[in-house]
Amino acid sequence: MNALQRARTLCLGLVLAVWLSAPAPAQVLLTGDWRTLMHEDQPERGQGPDLGDYLGIPINDAARLRADSWDASRLTLQEHQCRVHVVPYIYRGPMQVRIWEEKDPESQQVIALRQYISTYEQNRTIWMDGRPHPSEFAPHTFMGFSTGVWEGDILTVTTTHIKQGWLRRNGLPESDRTTLIEHFIRHGQNLTHVTIIHDPVYLTEPLIRTEDYVLADRDPGNWLWPCEYVEEITGRPKGAVPNFLPGANPFLQEFPERWGIPFEATRGGAETMYPEYQKKLTTLAKPEVKK
Repeated sequence: MNALQRARTLCLGLVLAVWLSAPAPAQVLLTGDWRTLMHEDQPERGQGPDLGDYLGIPINDAARLRADSWDASRLTLQEHQCRVHVVPYIYRGPMQVRIWEEKDPESQQVIALRQYISTYEQNRTIWMDGRPHPSEFAPHTFMGFSTGVWEGDILTVTTTHIKQGWLRRNGLPESDRTTLIEHFIRHGQNLTHVTIIHDPVYLTEPLIRTEDYVLADRDPGNWLWPCEYVEEITGRPKGAVPNFLPGANPFLQEFPERWGIPFEATRGGAETMYPEYQKKLTTLAKPEVKK
C-alpha cells in the first residue's frame, strides 16, 4: 500500500468514525400507549388540591389574589363544565396518552409526533420539521403550538400560543403568555415527563414539575371523554359567576388547620420552593390542628 492509499484509508476511517459517533436524529421511540402512575401527585390525579394550598409554587401577588377569589362552584357553570385543561396541566390529571410518528411518505423523515390524550379527547401535534412558531397574534388553543428537537435521547418540546388556564385546580391561574418547555425521557418501559413553565404574568420564577408514565402492554381502553353540558344548579341568576371578594373567602384556613401548617407558608411564593425555607418555618406560628 503506497502513501496515497494509506492516506485515503485513514481518511475513510475518520469519516466512518465520525459518522458512527454522531447522534441519530431520534435516539428512542416514544410510540405506544402510556398510562399514568396514579399515586404520583395524587390530588391532581383525583379530586384536586386543597383550597389555599399554594405551597412550593413561585406565584406573585396577582396570582394569589385571583386564586383567593376563586369559588369551586364556578365549575358548575355550563361554560366551565367541559372546559379543557391546558397543555401544561393536562398531563397531571387522570389520563392516558397515545403517541405515534407522522412521516413524510417519500423521505420517511419524521414530520411530527402526534399525541391523543384521553382527558377531553385532545389531539396534540409536536412539529419535528424545523418550522417556526407563528406570529404572536396567531390564535391560542388549549394544546398550543409545539415544536420538538432531539437532544441525545431526550425529546425537548417548546410550546407557545396556549390559552389561559390554571397551575392547580384550586384557582391558581396560568396566563395566556405562558411558554412551556418539556422534556420527554424514556427509560425502558417508563416515560418521565418534565415540564418547565415560564409565565411572566403570574410566576416570579419558572415552575418545574415532573410526572411518570408506564407503557401499556395491552390497549387500556377508556379513551373517550363523554362530557356533556347540564344544568347543575337551578335558580341561579343568569350571568352570575361564583366568586369571593378580596378577603372574603372563608375556606383558606381549612388547609393549614388540617395539617398544622403556618398560614403564611401556604401562601406560596418562590421562597417556599427551597430547602432553606424550613428554617423560617420553625419561627412561624402554627394553627391548632382541627380534625
